[in-house]
Amino acid sequence: MIIPSIDLQGGQTVQLVGGEKKAIDAGDPVPIAERFSIAGEIAVIDLDAAMRTGSNAHLIEGLLPRFACRVGGGIRDVATAIRWLDQGARKVILGTAATPEILSRLPRERVIAALDAKHGEVVVEGWKQGTGRSILERIAELKPYVGGFLVTFVELEGRMGGTNLELAKAVVDAAGKDCRVTIAGGVTTAEEIRALDAIGADAQVGMALYTGKLDLADAIMAPLTTDRPDGLYPTVVVDERGIALGLVYSSQDSIRESVRRRMGIYQSRSRGLWVKGETSGATQELLRIDLDCDRDSPRFVVRQKEPGFCHEDTMTCWGEDAGLGRLYRTLRQRREQAPPGSYTAKLFADPDLLAAKLREEAQELTEATEREHVVWEAADVLYFTLARLAKEGIDLAEVEAHLDRRALKVTRRG
Repeated sequence: MIIPSIDLQGGQTVQLVGGEKKAIDAGDPVPIAERFSIAGEIAVIDLDAAMRTGSNAHLIEGLLPRFACRVGGGIRDVATAIRWLDQGARKVILGTAATPEILSRLPRERVIAALDAKHGEVVVEGWKQGTGRSILERIAELKPYVGGFLVTFVELEGRMGGTNLELAKAVVDAAGKDCRVTIAGGVTTAEEIRALDAIGADAQVGMALYTGKLDLADAIMAPLTTDRPDGLYPTVVVDERGIALGLVYSSQDSIRESVRRRMGIYQSRSRGLWVKGETSGATQELLRIDLDCDRDSPRFVVRQKEPGFCHEDTMTCWGEDAGLGRLYRTLRQRREQAPPGSYTAKLFADPDLLAAKLREEAQELTEATEREHVVWEAADVLYFTLARLAKEGIDLAEVEAHLDRRALKVTRRG
């Protein structure tokens, strides 16, 4: 799959040729991250920190709460790596500091070792100095300590001349099944991304995306396959919380339109392209496209507008959903149109009442001892918590995303 790259220098998004010559200054990284995040994880590299000429840490800190990022550049010690992991980096990328001594003190599954190779030889010091060691040797040495490798083919980086698939295959074989390899340097076409995915490697792409030579939608769907005569892909649609809304079909054209417009746009087998909710208003904001393990069924993660996904005006094609999501939407609707005199209307109108109920129910939950009593009081706490969220206009999915980020922390409470 594709890992879009955001390289930061002097507070701006840039692309360098050969690690030296600036070819593109793309400006503010936030809108770029918004665009790239539809593909999943983004690689954010602090070139200034890597070159010891400055830092773009404040920019990265602003990206981490909003996007799934792997962070690299200037991470030379355990403390810096853990700081980024604690702030929500999905993974950290270590280059010259990728030594067994440092790596062994970090969570293996969240560490990527960056290896730069020129014609198969590992190079350091800004790609200027050879080490006399092959890339395959270094992989054998480090693979017990990392969950993945980022291998850059220096002679191809930024030149958009294609990558070295033969060497990439050797790198994947050397890394083994439990170390995911990401290849950077020269990846330019969807066909190369498909070929890398077929051998078990991801493609980190920068220059080709920024110049428009590679379309983001084509890059995302490059590994997709189908055995259907009509060439369509069965597509599962889920909301931000992972609740399945329905099953549709996608085509290459519909995926391109979806990515371009950031909307749920699908392929009808009888009517051609259709924009979900175009007439009813129940549109979808497309957040991300995931590929399944067999690469034959994409998953669209969307933010669904009311009344829901189904043409029968229910949230899902299997009827209304249940649980916390359903309760939250009900409370959100009642915030605007709660019946006068109802208890919910009183809660929204009287912040002191809502605060008192939260305190009261939390206390009763701590005092409950019997199983049924604990369930009852927990339900009360959740109800009033969701009422507070609805009152503030904070979506439940935002809280769940915050909890997911907390789970990424390496440093635990004392």
